[in-house]
Amino acid sequence: MSTPTLPPAGWKTYDEFAAGIATNRLPPSEALLGQTLQLALPARTLTLRFERPNELAWQDSAHGEGHDWCETIEVAPDTYFIDITFKARPLVALTVIANTRTRRVLAIESRVRSAEEAGAEPRVAQDFLIGTLGGGSASGLVPHESRDLIGLRTWQTYSPNHTYEHTYLSSQRYCWQCLVGVQRGHGDVDMATYYQFDEQQYIFTFREFLIPVASVFFFNFASKRSTGKFLGLTGDGEIANNPAGAFMEVASTTVYPASHSPI
Repeated sequence: MSTPTLPPAGWKTYDEFAAGIATNRLPPSEALLGQTLQLALPARTLTLRFERPNELAWQDSAHGEGHDWCETIEVAPDTYFIDITFKARPLVALTVIANTRTRRVLAIESRVRSAEEAGAEPRVAQDFLIGTLGGGSASGLVPHESRDLIGLRTWQTYSPNHTYEHTYLSSQRYCWQCLVGVQRGHGDVDMATYYQFDEQQYIFTFREFLIPVASVFFFNFASKRSTGKFLGLTGDGEIANNPAGAFMEVASTTVYPASHSPI
């Protein structure tokens, strides 16, 4: 089995870089309180009933039922970023992007794996489930993996003390470096996945190699806002599911000829 690469000396842990990284995040929304969403996902059905702020009841054909923590943010008109953690499955978090008008859904399940299971891959794995909401016919663009971000470079300002530069290298990898913050001077290339959710709306996820952390972000290029979360292990080995959000600025775009475009 391959041995994971160890972080270099001075590399910041998840909890060290994440402190304050939700400063520029959009506020939570109570628009779904009292409502029930029925999600049809591949080989799986999921019902979410929003009972109180930060609490929902759920029924999942794959995992039974329960009451757990959630957070809901309206990231675009009629479009919600719903993040859920599970007391009975603390190493798993589910993020649901749902448009209640078009009834389109993309769910991302993130899971922290053991070092033995992950091997040389990132510790946090992610599965992507394209679905619809019940109660009517879905319309508009179907969420799908996208190459639209390849070659784009953005600046993500999460707080006065957190600015990162992203370069989306290929359909599988992106590059980051810290311009402002405790990680200033640090950077790496990590695994990434991109989905288009609607016009000017993308889901960006990454999975780091050097520390056990992964993210899910909703990019709204119309409002220039990025809304997301990190799931991973702190320096003490504790599970943490932390919010994040940024003002997003496009810095540049590289255009590749068809003869040598990235994978």
